[in-house]
Amino acid sequence: MIHAQHLGMDFGSVMALDDASFAVNQGEVLGLLGPNGAGKSTIMKILTTYLRPTRGQACICGFDAEKNPIQVRKKIGYLPENLPLYPEMEVGEYLCFVAQARGLHGPLLKKRLEWVLCATDLVPMFHRPVTQLSKGYRQRTGLAQALIHDPEVIILDEPTTGLDPHQILEIRALIKTLAKSKTVLFSTHILHEVEAIADRVVIINQGRIRAQGSFNELSAMAGVQPLARIQVKALATELCYVVESLGAQITTCAEDAHGWQNLYFTAEHSDQVFAGITLACAEKNWPLRELYRSAPSLEEVFLALTRAEQAKQTERREDCA
Repeated sequence: MIHAQHLGMDFGSVMALDDASFAVNQGEVLGLLGPNGAGKSTIMKILTTYLRPTRGQACICGFDAEKNPIQVRKKIGYLPENLPLYPEMEVGEYLCFVAQARGLHGPLLKKRLEWVLCATDLVPMFHRPVTQLSKGYRQRTGLAQALIHDPEVIILDEPTTGLDPHQILEIRALIKTLAKSKTVLFSTHILHEVEAIADRVVIINQGRIRAQGSFNELSAMAGVQPLARIQVKALATELCYVVESLGAQITTCAEDAHGWQNLYFTAEHSDQVFAGITLACAEKNWPLRELYRSAPSLEEVFLALTRAEQAKQTERREDCA
């Protein structure tokens, strides 16, 4: 549904985007993750025909964004970073205006208006002027205008900005529901947003895509191993010897007030280590209370994948100094 091939964007001598390629399929949520100024909004403006790329091609539902901009605009719903709101209009009036501009009339307009008002919880704000809305309700109104015409592709630039925790959970649930039948691309610099919503992630930094894939694929690329923990009642020296002999790398081992050793380790094959520890505990009659493995966080993966680039930036700054 979305295909970006070798996209590049120059603003004079500044290269904002360089050789960006990715795809998003129907029923999929793709998260664009990167710091502010990384190039996320530039990609979205190219996909939504606001900008013509300096290089490369972007296609939405089979239509070239540069050659067929009108067809592309019919297929997409777009929530930009700067909301397209008219402050003097009431919320209901504004959404009707957007719907009519999208070609909706009569019963279909009424049906879609009722749906977006309920989906974004804007019913109480129907007669409220936009200028009187809180930042959170303005964000919801912007999301409603992106959904009013039931688009096949939904593109959201920082969709949860300004929302409170309850509203964020509601918008996350709505995005997941929409993704069952649509294609969703959203950008954020908040790691937890990507973990909570996205099926796949594109990590972008300084205009270049550094990595992309599912969370498990990114973890493998980054070489980040899950952290495992065991709780065993045994002598620390004997326990550490057994764990290390199984090929694990111990990070910490501490005894609590009740004599239980809390040992943390990483290993390429932690399941095999768990099996070896279980066998050793049975042979040595060590009480075993817990085997636990936590998946690496997206923060760890992100830092691992961008660490080399950050190191290069530091070296350049030092050279300039």
